[in-house]
Amino acid sequence: MPTFDALVLAGSRGPTDPLAQHQGVKHRALLEIEGVPMLLRVVHSLRAASRIDRIAVSIDDPAALSAVPELADVEVHPSLSSPSRSVLDVLERRADADKLLVTTADHPLLTPEIVDHFAAADDGCQADVLVGVVARSLLREHFPGSTRTWLPLRGDRYTGANLFAFRTPQARRAAHFWVRAERFRKRPWRLASVFGPSTLLAFALRRLDLDAALERVSRAMQVRVAAVRLPFAEAAIDVDRPSDLALVTRILAGDQSRRSPSSLKHPPLGS
Repeated sequence: MPTFDALVLAGSRGPTDPLAQHQGVKHRALLEIEGVPMLLRVVHSLRAASRIDRIAVSIDDPAALSAVPELADVEVHPSLSSPSRSVLDVLERRADADKLLVTTADHPLLTPEIVDHFAAADDGCQADVLVGVVARSLLREHFPGSTRTWLPLRGDRYTGANLFAFRTPQARRAAHFWVRAERFRKRPWRLASVFGPSTLLAFALRRLDLDAALERVSRAMQVRVAAVRLPFAEAAIDVDRPSDLALVTRILAGDQSRRSPSSLKHPPLGS
């Protein structure tokens, strides 16, 4: 089976990150849940997944990882000023034939099953970029109190799952696009102009389903983007606020199989 290398984005939220300060840790990625740092949970799940080969971490403070001996064999890339710039930097350093799966350190509910389900979408796929999504109906069924940001579409609403796959050399265009788009985050009308008024109107009126919406996005980005609909509600839950931390802690405390992550090891990216 084709495999992916993996990159975990572990950039800091700044020196005044309330979640990190609450636990007295130097970095949010090292926030402990049930005694295990979030970043280590993610790396363990990637190591245990059958479709993942090598693993790297992108972090602004590589020295912070010295507090977690289990991460000593993971290759580290100093992160840049934003997640998209960090991803682009790694993509441009890699061989064109290599496929890269990207996730985030604040995804402690990630499991090997979620990773392998997402990576299996690569089989026979024609897209350059894959994006993991979870339907609101699924999340509400299992975790009705979870608060997410939703993309309203015909048929359902969707949220991201912090899982992205860059499958082809052309996929770098997507990273370039989002680097440019970041300049417009305080000027949304400029970002809107990239997609065009007809697309924005179609979104506003919920005339597009998920696949149709991604066709419009693909045209704007000049790269083929496809969604992977994940059947795992927990794939949508990251730790972005105190309520997320409380929810994830309850889930992990009640699931004995996740309290002690697997110790399987894979070589670091680039070895």
